[in-house]
Amino acid sequence: MLLINNETVEEILDMKGCIDALETGYRDLLAQRAVYRPRIDLYVPQDDPERMYRWGTMEGASRSFGVFAIRMKSDMLEWPEGRTVEKYCMEPGTYCGLVLVFSARNAEPLAIINDGIIQHMRVGACAGLAARYLAREDASVVGMLGSGGMAETYLRAFAEVRKLTEVKVYSPTAANREAYAKRMSEMLGVPVSARDNVEEVVRGSDMVATCTDSVRVVVENPGWVEDGAFVTCVRSNEWDPGILDRCDVTVKLGRGTIHTLDEGMQRIAGYASYVAGTNDETTRIVNPGVDLFSGKHPLLTDLMGGTVPGRAKDSDVTFFLNDGTQGLQFASVAGYVVHKARELGAGREIPRDWFTQDIRD
Repeated sequence: MLLINNETVEEILDMKGCIDALETGYRDLLAQRAVYRPRIDLYVPQDDPERMYRWGTMEGASRSFGVFAIRMKSDMLEWPEGRTVEKYCMEPGTYCGLVLVFSARNAEPLAIINDGIIQHMRVGACAGLAARYLAREDASVVGMLGSGGMAETYLRAFAEVRKLTEVKVYSPTAANREAYAKRMSEMLGVPVSARDNVEEVVRGSDMVATCTDSVRVVVENPGWVEDGAFVTCVRSNEWDPGILDRCDVTVKLGRGTIHTLDEGMQRIAGYASYVAGTNDETTRIVNPGVDLFSGKHPLLTDLMGGTVPGRAKDSDVTFFLNDGTQGLQFASVAGYVVHKARELGAGREIPRDWFTQDIRD
């Protein structure tokens, strides 16, 4: 059994491999060779009213990779001034997220993987996979809103599927957007410039991505979006709802959570959740006022399978809602990582018998 840390994942998982792994997983889903359970969260209020514990899981299996994977994360949450959601494990700057991988062929435990690199890569790669199907072939100018890890993997994915000539970036902290511009320009060999406002980034861009931790609308005027643009997001609240009217084609990645809530469940930040605590304690959780993920839209697999139309002409505006099928993403990408690790002799071997037993459950 392998223990695979983020450093090893970074060495063996490139963006092309990640996009290809996800396409394999979604082809499996089309062929009824894959399955996933949507994300469900669990919240525990704290004595400190500014903090909340959250446990989240999502799981899936792919027959092409021959694995089942479950991603689990343990977070303390805070909502400073109700503007963003901040998370950590034990203390700010430390996080706990794990992907457990099992063989779907003989039930063998295969690996425990830190989820940090996989998490960012699989979200960015899904945006890149969607851009492959929905962006104009000549799309070359990217407008990026956000300057963190997701903004990096989204841009890397766009560069994998389209030939980029220019990138514009805005995030509220000037130092962060300047650092992103320098880092990504050096990484991709493409001019990346920091801009002073959202409108400047959106106007004139062929592809626009919102990659933020904001719990408020980021793009307030969908009229800034150019004809022919491809737009996408990370969170359900980043675009004014008018973007749905601005777009000619809207496609969602998949089902993000269960729609029919069991007794005792609530919908928090778009996801089905169990919450310990009183109504007063539950109201501490900042729920975005906009939830674009909750609508019914054609899915990426519908587009891939040819059962729904995509872009019909160059002037069409296309919108990709990057939410859903999270468990399948982890099965596909983690399955790829485990295969590559075995092939390259990477990762740390740990005794399998730590995780097996002779007592039947």
